[in-house]
Amino acid sequence: MKECGLCLAIETSCDETAAAVLAGRTCVRANVVSSQYVHARYGGVVPELAARAHAQMVVPVCRAALDQTDAGFADLDCIAATFAPGLMGALLVGLPFAKALARSLDVPFVGVNHLEGHLFALRLSFPDLTPPFLGAVLSGGHTELIVVEDWCRYHRLGGTLDDACGEAFDKVAKLLGLPYPGGARVEELASRGRPTVAFPLPVAGAGPDALDFSFSGLKTAVRYRLRDHDDEPADIAASFQHAAVEGIGRRLVAARHRTGLTAVGVSGGVAANRRLRERLAELAAEHGFRLLVPKMCYCTDNAAMIAAAGVERLARFGPSPLSLAARARAPLQTETGPAVDLPVISS
Repeated sequence: MKECGLCLAIETSCDETAAAVLAGRTCVRANVVSSQYVHARYGGVVPELAARAHAQMVVPVCRAALDQTDAGFADLDCIAATFAPGLMGALLVGLPFAKALARSLDVPFVGVNHLEGHLFALRLSFPDLTPPFLGAVLSGGHTELIVVEDWCRYHRLGGTLDDACGEAFDKVAKLLGLPYPGGARVEELASRGRPTVAFPLPVAGAGPDALDFSFSGLKTAVRYRLRDHDDEPADIAASFQHAAVEGIGRRLVAARHRTGLTAVGVSGGVAANRRLRERLAELAAEHGFRLLVPKMCYCTDNAAMIAAAGVERLARFGPSPLSLAARARAPLQTETGPAVDLPVISS
């Protein structure tokens, strides 16, 4: 398969309608994201409203991305789109549109797993990054620890047993009366509070030796604290953020020591949290690993990361079939299909 020139990618897995144009493997020519603010009044994403907004915006967003590059549809060499995981109604806007566009232009179509896109966000910010490395996808819907054996070859070490970390931030924001989406608002409120002086909360985790995460107990502790005490909201936000960040940091350090990998990449919306970035930088210096966090624009959902993954998959495995179906849940793919258990790299 020849090297792809221009790839248009479409991302509609949740509440961001995004399109991007990528030249080669890492040159982002355009990266357009349309956020859906209609969900704020409901305190969370309403799937039907998300799908309707995607249907309204997918064509304008794609045109806006192409306009930024002075390219037209006829100049495209491939079309990539998210096929899983995500909200079914949302996926069933971007995915069929991408297939139809690829068919009409007679160019290859590539379906991309959203989780794989988050891992490729690291490549966009660090073009020199070469596997193997340890990857952590931290977002509103996912908390995953993954060994990237090679691009498109993965081994899952652990994940959340209940709430995703970003979901926990949003739920705590709701408990504190903060508007949706709450992650950034919890972070802003926490900057004015005391993280451990007033009332230390339990550090999120799933046992001292596990590489899985658990955030439901931490969320419940916040609920009970609010019910039984009259604390400053800023202190509660700071204590919650401290416990969540420490839980994430401990799992990353444990995974780094268990695998012996010297590079750790952290991506997804929660990777935009400044306190998390600061704490992981401290742990990297203490434990001797290279910390990689994408640029802010590639942390939250975007289509540039989908394009990067799509171009690599096209080069390695060729186009996806037009029969590829949208899936609400799906494991990361490897060369042979869904992810399989691979030996963990020993230290």
